[in-house]
Amino acid sequence: MHKWLLPLLGSLWLAGCSDNNWRTTDVSEFMPDLDFELVDENGRDVSAEDYLGKNTILYFGYTHCPDVCPITLAGLATAIRKVDAEVRDDIQVLFVSVDPGRDTPDVMKRYTNYFGPQFIGLTGSTAQIDELTNRYRITYEYGDKDEEGNYDVSHSSAAFAFNKQGEAEFMIRDSDPTANVVADLSRLAKRG
Repeated sequence: MHKWLLPLLGSLWLAGCSDNNWRTTDVSEFMPDLDFELVDENGRDVSAEDYLGKNTILYFGYTHCPDVCPITLAGLATAIRKVDAEVRDDIQVLFVSVDPGRDTPDVMKRYTNYFGPQFIGLTGSTAQIDELTNRYRITYEYGDKDEEGNYDVSHSSAAFAFNKQGEAEFMIRDSDPTANVVADLSRLAKRG
């Protein structure tokens, strides 16, 4: 047997036994735990601790988004509908607005209700949003206002999945097939 073959087979075996073989992107080694202080869609002050005990998907966007946000959230809703019922009940999607000037708690609640009961809108002050987006390396930028005062917000579109203890596990991109997202959400739930 070649002397390079044994280490290769060993590393392949270890990779196959790894607990973090996500079909999406593993971020467990470099993303921080879930941590924030914001306002929920019911106007209550909340922190990350209020959402521990369920698997959590964290997504940043805004309700006036013409394309990326509704497509991403609809994709997450589709994936959640495809997991087993007991898994579905153990998932929450925290939709954090990067446009707190327009996205009041009431606006957030109406928006998240469209996607399903697992979706929860969060907002806060610009300082709170900036602290959280910096924590997860999310970028956003406001466009110029038009004559009516409307504007777009460019922002990152990845969603982050955390386990029940609030530890980062994997990242979901728009390009990830729904089947991969479903498989990873199911696997995350089984890990407890």
